[in-house]
Amino acid sequence: MSESRLGVFKTYKLFVGGKFPRSESGRVYEVTDPKGNWLANAPLASRKDARDAVVAARKAFGGWSGATAYNRGQILYRIAEMLEGRREQFVREVAEAEGLSRSKAAAVVDAAVDRWVWYAGWTDKIGQIAGAANPVAGPYFNLSTTEPTGVVAVLAPQESSFLGLVSVLAPVIATGNTAVVVTSEKSPLPALSLGEVLATSDLPGGVVNVLSGKAAEMGPHLAAHSDVNAIDLTGADAELATALETAAADNLKRVLRPRDEDWSAEPGTDRLLAFLETKTVWHPIGV
Repeated sequence: MSESRLGVFKTYKLFVGGKFPRSESGRVYEVTDPKGNWLANAPLASRKDARDAVVAARKAFGGWSGATAYNRGQILYRIAEMLEGRREQFVREVAEAEGLSRSKAAAVVDAAVDRWVWYAGWTDKIGQIAGAANPVAGPYFNLSTTEPTGVVAVLAPQESSFLGLVSVLAPVIATGNTAVVVTSEKSPLPALSLGEVLATSDLPGGVVNVLSGKAAEMGPHLAAHSDVNAIDLTGADAELATALETAAADNLKRVLRPRDEDWSAEPGTDRLLAFLETKTVWHPIGV
């Protein structure tokens, strides 16, 4: 005997400090597919949500940056494992968000999982290519080592809602930074679901914070926030990027400008190096 039943619609929430709050403003906005069909209501994050995310990211920074690179690699690999287990969900969400066929969406999700694995392998190696023992004229050792920049605000790509998101987020946390991510405005659902994966992947709360809404609304507050050390403007249009770069200059943030990128291409190490500082120390040689 079959009975009709009501479907259980998913409630999408922000991901801040390892928890899933609604926007403090109570606002939501409709998310539709490329044909205009309703998919879900997503939280419309506010300035207060952005501030809360920065507080959470700063609180998590000490523990995350102080963890061994090997341990960070293990956790990034665990994220890939958990994504693989929820592959079908993400294939559906990416297909709906980007208007792709199932086969193309599956290829995008597989590439995103592989990218987590790729960056997991770099966590304990990037210091080897970015650091150095420097030759000096004198009785000294001169050593340059890498350190994470700090809290990084990331404006995720607008068009590539999942592979592009992973491509900008994974290198930030692989190198020991913590992140405040503003998702694609029109296609936030895969990013919000990624928050659920991160919450069950051994990633400490606050290392990644996910906000859905308008980059033009939250971006200026993140760019001007004195406790944000760097900002990735990938998801900003040219006019917004210029305004945010100007705001970021006031407190000397590192800024990564938008550029044309093929998210399916081999990522290289550019983004790993973008939010690393170099510390050089001198050690006298005892006689």
